Amino acid sequence: MNILLVAGGDPKLWPADIMAKPFDLFVGIDRGALFLLEENKEVALAVGDFDSLSKKEHDLVGQKAQEILSAIAEKDDTDTQLALASIFAKYPLAQVTLIGATGGRLDHLLANIWLGVEPRFTPFMQQITIRDNKNCLSYLPAGKHRVKKIPGLKYLAYCCLTPVSKLTLTKSKYTLDQVEVLQPTSYASNEFIGQEAEISFASGIVAVIQSRD
Repeated sequence: MNILLVAGGDPKLWPADIMAKPFDLFVGIDRGALFLLEENKEVALAVGDFDSLSKKEHDLVGQKAQEILSAIAEKDDTDTQLALASIFAKYPLAQVTLIGATGGRLDHLLANIWLGVEPRFTPFMQQITIRDNKNCLSYLPAGKHRVKKIPGLKYLAYCCLTPVSKLTLTKSKYTLDQVEVLQPTSYASNEFIGQEAEISFASGIVAVIQSRD
């Protein structure tokens, strides 16, 4: 099952073709639910405190969404965390694409990037992709992986979200061999030399980001 999870960030930053993709379910986070309705999508689940909506907008979401998961503003989890937890509780095999999660507040951006290292989400990390009109971020656990080039995205970055041991990068413009990464580090501005690059590491979590200027 493919699920599109839409946060409340500016729709101008969405991938251009995202609404044409064949998603099975659409989930809106706070204002993201309204954005989905404006795109004439059926909202299977709307999550949040909805403090960014007017009463009229809130009422519309309440009428149109198939299910509402309401939250108080003062809470431990972000609305995005609540949405992901709900999705994986119901659909543990789901592939989730998250949009509307970049381009705004830095604290929200960092909270979204670090979703993959949360213990409750690490079992699902390879099922989560964060996208906008310039970037695609995915997560990798320890092991050996092939990274396929996404058309139109020139740059390749490996962001170590945790300490990483024996990091090895091959089949890319810049390579590494058995490097010990002792703190979160972004190996930015790498590039593909073919249609696939390879990465391996013995422990830790790495975010792979493909991007364009």
